[in-house]
Amino acid sequence: MWMKELDQRERRTMAGCFLGWTLDALDVQVYSFVIPTLLVGWHISASQAGLLGTVTLLASALGGWLSGLLADRFGRVRVLQGTILWYAVFTFLCGFTQDYDQLFACRALQGFGFGGEWATGAVLIGEVVRNRYRGRAVGIVQSGWAVGWGLAALLYGILFSVLPEQTAWRTLFWIGIAPALLVVWVRRHVDESTVFVQQRGARKADSLLHQASATFRKAYIGTTLKLSLLAVGSIGGSYTFLIWLPTWLKTVRHLSVIGTTSYTAVMILGAFVGFVIGAHLADRIGRKKTFLVSAIGSAVMLGVYMLAPIGNEVMLVLGFPLGLCAFMMFSPMGPYMTELYPTRMRAAGQGFCYNFGRGIGALFPALVGKLTGLIGLGDAIAAFGIGAYAVMLVAIVFLPETAGRTLIDDEEEPQPQGVPATAPRAALS
Repeated sequence: MWMKELDQRERRTMAGCFLGWTLDALDVQVYSFVIPTLLVGWHISASQAGLLGTVTLLASALGGWLSGLLADRFGRVRVLQGTILWYAVFTFLCGFTQDYDQLFACRALQGFGFGGEWATGAVLIGEVVRNRYRGRAVGIVQSGWAVGWGLAALLYGILFSVLPEQTAWRTLFWIGIAPALLVVWVRRHVDESTVFVQQRGARKADSLLHQASATFRKAYIGTTLKLSLLAVGSIGGSYTFLIWLPTWLKTVRHLSVIGTTSYTAVMILGAFVGFVIGAHLADRIGRKKTFLVSAIGSAVMLGVYMLAPIGNEVMLVLGFPLGLCAFMMFSPMGPYMTELYPTRMRAAGQGFCYNFGRGIGALFPALVGKLTGLIGLGDAIAAFGIGAYAVMLVAIVFLPETAGRTLIDDEEEPQPQGVPATAPRAALS
């Protein structure tokens, strides 16, 4: 087992980032389960419900970029703690909101921490774990999303079965304060990455404006644009059905609370397996081929799931491969971005690209809500989801492979496509 070869520092860093991402997913995904209740209880439209999902993602785009800039200046671990505490507090406050505007504000503020957690955690784990296992390590950490999503589904099934609906949805948000306890553990057991500490002096000499513009310099602008496009496709595709799936199951397929939970659970199990498989494939066949398999598989499975004339029994089974394909692509995402930027701008670059994708992808749930009145919810989900994966395929064609690459410690030129990932350092400059 490859994990046995990791030292204590690598394992603790993995554990801290895994728990952070798990609880991040829990806090974000509870909203998808309360949409049907809000549609009826607050008399809001599908378009408004979509905007509540979108505003969190838009705010997370800005929060992720700013957190990346701060992490490059003040440290990955310190900023990681702040982002976890931030999103926990504002998820908790969502449970006290009394109208649409209040929930909109809390969801927006929650998004700042949500975006920052991934930007700092993915860079930290990518810098701490050795090259040989980086893809698998970051991929396993990414699987925490499926665990958090599963916890959200489980809590939804339990709370909505034993509590009045108007109390249950608030309780789901109140449980979101739990990640705040993780900050204490991270503070005691997770150390700053060595490569960050070694370049601390150089970063402090840079202004924040210099840091913010670094990813747009001539040497990196092409990489930044293509990675952003990759993120738009992958995140836009997944959030298209992540936000709307419980509502579709309940209102279109007419499933009960328990039925919705069961169908979602099958997809979550597939997502977990997809994260694990993607983590191993990223190191074995490379980052690009893993992206390619995942994007094509996701487009095909989403089309079948939403558009084919199948019964509920077949749909239940198909949820597993859909979840597997749709989330396999996120395992290589962290290490891939980590390997394409130097240390002094790594978190800023990674934070911008991933969260730019999240910001543009955030528009997809809102657009689905608007299009639902014209073509129906299932067709709208399929249209935007498949379109997003097509965008991802375009980006894959023009990006280089990085599997096995040593992290860049200074501002060398990015490795051009066609140069072997194991090329000597001199060949990369």
